[in-house]
Amino acid sequence: MGQARDAMDRLTAAVTARDKETQAACYSADAVAVTPEEGELVGPEAISNYLSQFGDSFPDISFEYANKHEAGNVAIDVGFVIGTNTGPLPLPSGESLPPTGKSIRVRSCDIATVEDGLITRHEFFFDQMEFLGQLGLLPESLSGPGA
Repeated sequence: MGQARDAMDRLTAAVTARDKETQAACYSADAVAVTPEEGELVGPEAISNYLSQFGDSFPDISFEYANKHEAGNVAIDVGFVIGTNTGPLPLPSGESLPPTGKSIRVRSCDIATVEDGLITRHEFFFDQMEFLGQLGLLPESLSGPGA
């Protein structure tokens, strides 16, 4: 196992353990994360805060691997984020939605570039429509049969 795989595995363990300090320690001081809903985040604290929001909204969060890859200094994880929404769900506006109590199993892909054992760039990919639909937060016309 190379340092890219090691860094990504450490991060995944920290996220599922809801260990904010260890999450931040996986990133370089100038790390950049690109997210589907919040755009670009810079620095370990901002990235760890983003990850912690998911842990607060889904306290039982876990990751089910479909594939784990490593090529040089890049690690790629493909799988499913799984959890039950029992905490408030923050919105980009700063407001939050009350917990839905619904469970999710959303396909995701993470690509991390690693230098000197730390993640310097992390790209998060997941289908926001699938996420919102599983939480029951889409209008019936978007989430119902035949949509």
